[in-house]
Formats: sequence, structure tokens, C-alpha cells
Amino acid sequence: MTPSFGSRLRSAMDERGPLCVGIDPHAALLDSWGLTDDIAGLERFTFTVVEALAGTVAVFKPQAAFFERFGSRGVAVLERAVSDLRAAGGLVVMDAKRGDIGSTMAAYAEAFLRKESPLFSDALTVSPYLGYGSSSRPSTWPARPAPASSSSR
Repeated sequence: MTPSFGSRLRSAMDERGPLCVGIDPHAALLDSWGLTDDIAGLERFTFTVVEALAGTVAVFKPQAAFFERFGSRGVAVLERAVSDLRAAGGLVVMDAKRGDIGSTMAAYAEAFLRKESPLFSDALTVSPYLGYGSSSRPSTWPARPAPASSSSR
């Protein structure tokens, strides 16, 4: 059985300290680093942070929207960052603040909390804006089976 997020967090903090690093590559931050607000700037910023801190910080919290704003290429950068961070032993809390009806929340869970997903994260920020039902069952999300793959692609 996989240890709970809480126990993995405790272990990571005991080993690496209590720091959580946000990875929020918004336009002003990229500019302040002397980077362009495009996919090249996003990649340089992201992987500079990953390479500098992945082996020493307990938790990373990438803000999904700052990657999604670049479309599939930005999501690909996020996927690689998540993979690299987890491979280095860091925990990833995906800062996506998702909140919607049950079926949509289940899809978000598959995207961010299913082990086979390229965006698999240790935890996900959610927003209960649509009411209790939009975040009432997050503890059951990782247990959902992977969707059937389509052979018609």
C-alpha cells in the first residue's frame, strides 16, 4: 500500500526541510530573469529551478496555468518538470485549483493523480467554489482505474 501524502510529506520534510518552492513562471517573473515570455523563456526558467533545487527541496508547487497558457508545448514543459522533480525525490503539489461537477473533477483526478498520467502529482489544489460536492471526494480519486485506451488513434 502506498503511504499517505501526509506521511510522505513528513518524511520529505524530515529529510529535506520544510521548504515548498512555487514554480510560477508568469510574464513579469520571466522578464525579471531577463527571459522572454515564450516557450523558450518558460523552459529556461523551469529547468533552471528544477536543476538547482530538485535534489534538495521537499515540495514543489508548479502553477499549472502559467504552463497551460502556452498550450500543449507549455504542458509538455510541465510534464517534464513534474517527472524530473519526482525522479529526484521531490513531492509535487500541482497548483491547479480545479473545482467543478463530479464527472469533471474525476477527469481532473485522472489527469493529475493517476500514477500513469504524465502529470501525476502527489497532491492537487482544488477549489470548492461550486460547493462541497466539487471537492468532497478527493481521497477516492487516485483509486479510480485508468481509462481504456483507444486503438482508433
